[in-house]
Amino acid sequence: MLIDRRGRVLSVSVADAKAAELPAVRRGEERLSGFHLLHTHPKGGGLSKNDLSTLFLNRLDAVAAVEVRPDGLPGNVHLAHLTPPGTVGEEEDWRIYPPKSPSDMEDFDLAGQVRALEEEIARASRVREAAPDKERALLVQIDQGEVDAEERLAELSELARTAGADVVYKELVSRRHLKAGTLVGAGKLEELTSRAYHLDAQTLVFGQELGAAQAREIEAATGLKIIDRTQLILDIFALHAQGVESRLQVELAQLRYMKPRLLGAGARLSRIGASGGSAAGGAIGTRGPGETKLELDRRRINDRISFLEAQLENVAVRREERRKNRSRNDVPVVSIVGYTNAGKSTLLNAFTHAAEEPRRVLAENKLFATLRPTSRQGYLEGIGPVVFTDTVGFIRDLPADLSRAFRATLEEIGDADLLLHVVDASAPDADARYGAVRRILSDLDLDDMPEVVALNKADHADPEALDRERMRMGGVAISAVSGQGLPWLRSVLADTLQRQAEAQAEQVALARQERVRIKAELERPSSNLRLGAGQYPHD
Repeated sequence: MLIDRRGRVLSVSVADAKAAELPAVRRGEERLSGFHLLHTHPKGGGLSKNDLSTLFLNRLDAVAAVEVRPDGLPGNVHLAHLTPPGTVGEEEDWRIYPPKSPSDMEDFDLAGQVRALEEEIARASRVREAAPDKERALLVQIDQGEVDAEERLAELSELARTAGADVVYKELVSRRHLKAGTLVGAGKLEELTSRAYHLDAQTLVFGQELGAAQAREIEAATGLKIIDRTQLILDIFALHAQGVESRLQVELAQLRYMKPRLLGAGARLSRIGASGGSAAGGAIGTRGPGETKLELDRRRINDRISFLEAQLENVAVRREERRKNRSRNDVPVVSIVGYTNAGKSTLLNAFTHAAEEPRRVLAENKLFATLRPTSRQGYLEGIGPVVFTDTVGFIRDLPADLSRAFRATLEEIGDADLLLHVVDASAPDADARYGAVRRILSDLDLDDMPEVVALNKADHADPEALDRERMRMGGVAISAVSGQGLPWLRSVLADTLQRQAEAQAEQVALARQERVRIKAELERPSSNLRLGAGQYPHD
């Protein structure tokens, strides 16, 4: 029986020992559901694991089990209710009372216990609202045998921190095979829900991309806000987007991500009004006003996507004009690429002496602090003026919607004369990040461009690891903050650009010689060609 606080019986059901079908009960962060579950144990015994899970997941006021004696009369009563989050001395999410007889239970003040419990929950909620800018989050990264699973969890934590979350717990879950609906299974979700309850967390972040149905099922099982890695990256991009183009691209990516995740009643409602607006026509259950709210939302999203794509095409035309102007000026262009938060913007500031506003480029210890290409003019000895371009930071498994939105921006790298690949040498997975950037460049057909590798943050890197990465990548160890190795890097860049210019000049000279040779061949009369009177060559 499900009983409300006034003692009214709301529902009665018959079930087995495994589970009982409960009607939908409301759940809130500051209050309990307001319902008390009372059931019998025909074979006796205390509260089962299923009983306690039902109490916790549905935030019931209490759960009670009445033992049934052989003569059919009620035996001892077992009672449990939740404990407030952060309660000292409580190891479980609930408090189980010693069994008592039905007559003894009549003196138990359950209503008073529930009021005290809700006061504790409300007090914890008020403490959380005192700092609303920090959303407390739990992180879950699933390990399916990847060698870099721990690094992926650390990266997920950094993404959450950049988005403004307060990471209170993170876990690496090992699973060879993912559950279709919940990825990690009902037992692990219950454990995470318990962890969130005690840590006063409201958000559960998954390192894997979730489908719309998976996100809804996990949210229904936990009562938490569910976010996946893709949504987290989109949120960071929206937070840091400043220029017109980057804002358009981020909004376009968000709409493409949101479109298949719109909630609605499915195909049943999509057929309403299928008779062309005639109330008399159509099958039973399909007569109605026409377009549903879901279809209206999708149509608005499609219209907005078309508008944004047109706007981005106009921006691309203007960017192409700027690129042509730079090429006419015959100034070498060096594109700074690399994994996000590798120190590209800091290096750009160091190369161009743009330490003061307004020329200073934003450089923060956050992921994706720079979302639009920024060009500054510098100087290299023996070369002269050089344009350094800071690009959007790369990341492994970049969401498809973002990759498509920023593809035009990344393709601008192809107009550079040289790539300066910045690698965070202090990162434990520096080689994996280097490989991720190389794969993205390969997808853009830019993997054969001349490249200089800069092993940044060398002053914080392990010396042995730094030597190993220097041998593997052939890079120059530097520190963009302290200036360590920057003169040597400038020299390497100048030498590479000089060799590039010499190679291009040689190609131009060879092409000019070939044109001269072909022209001479065309102008020289052929000794083998004999023309008679009235005869003309066909060619």
